[in-house]
Amino acid sequence: MLRKNLGLFIFLGVIVILFGMGCSGYNGLVNQDENVKQSWNNVQSDYQRRADLIPNLVASVKGEANFEKTTLENVIAARASATQMKVDAKDLTPEKLQQFQANQGQLSQALGRLMVVSENYPNLKSNEAFRGLQAQLEGTENRIKVSRNDFNAAVAEYNKQARSFPINLLAGAFGFKTKDGFKADEGASKAPEVKF
Repeated sequence: MLRKNLGLFIFLGVIVILFGMGCSGYNGLVNQDENVKQSWNNVQSDYQRRADLIPNLVASVKGEANFEKTTLENVIAARASATQMKVDAKDLTPEKLQQFQANQGQLSQALGRLMVVSENYPNLKSNEAFRGLQAQLEGTENRIKVSRNDFNAAVAEYNKQARSFPINLLAGAFGFKTKDGFKADEGASKAPEVKF
């Protein structure tokens, strides 16, 4: 009788331990997933800050009478394209992340061209509002880089946990799939060619 009860207690003890490990693993995955979502929201917030600065930047540039109209139109069009694309943190598919990154990259290129062209306009370079907006934009670009790095770190931590044994068994059973982070743009590994 004692042996029979001892076996039952051992069996129940193993079940309780496995249940506790399962709950702990599941809760860990939920915490990591929420961390990824929060990091993604921070990335979007920083990109939104950049998009919010652009109308003021364009307005201050328009004051320069003979400024290149196509450059401004390209910046406005790129901003519109970048702000139209919203990616929900719950649905971060590699395709959507790549499209989001491509739209933001087009805006970055358009802003870069705007800054290069603005160098040819001494009145614009001396405009205090333009210089202030330019400094804010540079700071925002730094914030975006930090947010993207934080997002990639959150994704890496989540993926490590979701792929580690025995948690990977729970992850598969409850639909926790690995996530993609930001990647370098195509051709970014090649150094730009500078010609004088």
